[in-house]
Amino acid sequence: MALNNAPDLTKGPPRSPRVRLGGYTILPRMLDKGRATITGKHGEYKYACPLDERFLDFVGIDPGALKKQLASGKGDGEILEWISKNAKNKRTDAEIEAWSCYAERRVPADPDSRKYFTELQEKTAPKREDVCTWFDLLDVDDYVSFGGKA
Repeated sequence: MALNNAPDLTKGPPRSPRVRLGGYTILPRMLDKGRATITGKHGEYKYACPLDERFLDFVGIDPGALKKQLASGKGDGEILEWISKNAKNKRTDAEIEAWSCYAERRVPADPDSRKYFTELQEKTAPKREDVCTWFDLLDVDDYVSFGGKA
């Protein structure tokens, strides 16, 4: 299937998890991964991964239903409108802002997560002392994965 707005994630990363749409962090990145998955150009990225699931759970949207909307060729604004209409959990602007701010500051909370985080950081940016949050790690991993030097 050809989507005019589908990124090729074999050639570049999805948007940063910090980029917001409708106030939501994670959402634009997830949309990029969903569109790329539909066109078979997702590379190593996974749609509806644990990070995406945090957003999906927060709003109460089924990943399959969202993917169907993406496959229809809807743009970001149209998808946001669809989410607003179909979300099981209707959120206020203040709730969205609080959730997004929390997501941006999230750090590994349990031993297994800390171990995974540390292993990935050691692989991608071992000398960087400023990689503290999950979003920091995703941003540097995306950068290094496509030839950047950490």
